[in-house]
Formats: sequence, C-alpha cells, structure tokens
Amino acid sequence: MYRKIKKNNSPEEYVPPFTVSAKAISMIAEISGLIERYSIRLEQHDALRLRRANKVKTIHSSLAIEGNTLSENQVSDLLDGKRVVAPLRQIQEVKNAIAAYDLMESLDPFSIHDLLKTHEVLMSALIEEPGKFRSSGVGVFADNDTQLVHIAPPAHRVPGLVADLFHWLNKAEDHLLIRSCVFHYEFEFIHPFADGNGRMGRFWQSLILGQLHEAFLSLPVETMIHDNQQDYYEAINTSTSQADCGEFIDFMLTEILQALRIHQQETDALE
Repeated sequence: MYRKIKKNNSPEEYVPPFTVSAKAISMIAEISGLIERYSIRLEQHDALRLRRANKVKTIHSSLAIEGNTLSENQVSDLLDGKRVVAPLRQIQEVKNAIAAYDLMESLDPFSIHDLLKTHEVLMSALIEEPGKFRSSGVGVFADNDTQLVHIAPPAHRVPGLVADLFHWLNKAEDHLLIRSCVFHYEFEFIHPFADGNGRMGRFWQSLILGQLHEAFLSLPVETMIHDNQQDYYEAINTSTSQADCGEFIDFMLTEILQALRIHQQETDALE
C-alpha cells in the first residue's frame, strides 16, 4: 500500500500513495481563512460554553459511529459526573473518550508512545490489551458484519508500518491538512489495534490538525462524519481499491470545511 522513493543515495523511505486534487488545494485555502475566524469566535465571552458543547458533540458522534447509543444529553451528564442509566460498556466508552480528550493538549501527534498511551486510555476496560498493537490478523467488515471489505496487514508488520507512517508524518513537507488526512486513511488501512481503530484515527487527525491551529481541537468534525457515515466508509473503500487516498483527502477536507462554514453561519447569525 506504500510506494518507496529514494532521494539521492539515502535509504528508501516509505511514502503513502496519494494525489492532491485541484479541489483539495482550493479547500485548503478556504479552510485556512475560516479557521482564523473560528479562532476569534473561540475567544468571545461564551467560548467555554462553545468548547464544551463541541466536546460533547465530538465524543457523541465518534462513539455513535462505532455503535454507541447514548444521547448527547447523556454524554453531557457523564461529563458533569452525573449518573446515567445505560449499558455499562457504553458508559465506559464515553468515560474513556472524555479522559482521552482531556489529555489532548498534552499529547504529541508525532509520538508513537503517545498514540499507544491514548489508545490505552480510550480502550481501558473494553479490550484485553489496551495500548498495545494487535497480535493477530484482523479483517474489516461492512455494517452488516458479513461482507469483508478489507484485510489489514499481518500483525508482525504493524510496528514497522506505524513507525514508517509516523516518520513520514514528521518529515513530509506536504501541507498539514493533507498530511492529517493521509495519516487518518493509512492508520485505518494498517488497523494497528485489535479494536478502537476508527475512533483513534479520527482522534489523531484532530490532534495533528491542532499543530496547524489549536482551534481545530475544538472543531466537531466528528459530527459531520457521523452525519455522512456511509460516504466516510465509501471514501475509505474507494481509496483502498485505487491504491491512492486522494478520494479520502477530498472527503475529509470537505467535512472540515463544512464544519467551519456551519460555525461561521452561526457566528454571523449572532452579529
């Protein structure tokens, strides 16, 4: 799934195969302008309320994609430490997600150690070995759990593939918006953990984008993905079949741009 390039006499380096479309370049320009306006919105008097509301939306949407049925109100109650009547596993998922998002500003998106630490927090009490790469093969199934859509690389290759991906993320000169999308797709392709890969991939893309502008950490892109969940999976599947994640880049940039546009419209309505 990777292509290798060789620079001068240096060792070959892994580079994820992707194409940046004209549409993506145009969206990057618009996103860059809107994120600055969004950051100003986050500095207004009700910024804490907005950040909290976005955190609830993000956690709710990310877990809903994975089948969690708790409502936004229930997620909000758990964030406040209130008692919620719901399946224990789903409550645990929300509590773990809250703990992981509380760590966000202290995490290094270029650190594999921090990736494993976050997975341990996110999947604590949910799987046998949270915070560790999978030790067996894994397949990705469609929503009906009967159609196999992707066989992930063998478990023994996972540590090396993840190391290659992080090396590329850290050294590549592509725009960070592009790198965040490519990382997200490649992470899902590798499927490095026994469970929790979807929520980790989305979480880590937001963390990477936080390096571009901290306002991205408070942008509920997860909500847009949840609302367009089928398109999300189709973009992943199309990218896999084409051995090029340009389709996924376009999809994710569209969701980021749409999230920013919605917040801008809400801001304009308040003025």
